[in-house]
Amino acid sequence: MLALLTQRGQTLAVAESLTGGLVAAEITAVPGASGAFRGSVTAYASALKRDVLGVDGALLEERGAVDPEIARRMARGVRTALGADWGLATTGVAGPEPQDGQPVGTVYVAVVGPTTEAVERLRLEGSRSGDRAGDTGEEAGERVRAGIRTESVRGALELLYKELIENAGGQDREQTGGNGCLQP
Repeated sequence: MLALLTQRGQTLAVAESLTGGLVAAEITAVPGASGAFRGSVTAYASALKRDVLGVDGALLEERGAVDPEIARRMARGVRTALGADWGLATTGVAGPEPQDGQPVGTVYVAVVGPTTEAVERLRLEGSRSGDRAGDTGEEAGERVRAGIRTESVRGALELLYKELIENAGGQDREQTGGNGCLQP
């Protein structure tokens, strides 16, 4: 994915809510990421979605932060705020409690590029494996939450890669790099 961006001379910016910086961490773990990655905004609070990313406050009030249009506007906003060609956003409910009337595991990921906008809803369960005898409900809940956040990162990067390929404009469409297509 980063190789595609670099080859095209394009850049990426990320807006994260429930993932709290995990998408940016995954991207920057790749050597040479700075060739395409501009940066990220972790807008956990709705006020930051409004004030930093430019998401309409009335829309946030009406729909809550866990909404496909909010995800789209976060992606648009980070693209503009950081001066990138592509914006990627995550918002959702990792748990342990529902939020904005949405159940745990409801996640929206969005990509906004030069000629495309896409939003996907993910319905995630997180990691329920590794439960140990004697675990408290809180410990099990923490594993589910961590799993939802990790799966959200994967879902966001997969959507971005899909949009990059579909908007290749005659570019090489072969995936290389094996590890979530992040290889430069």
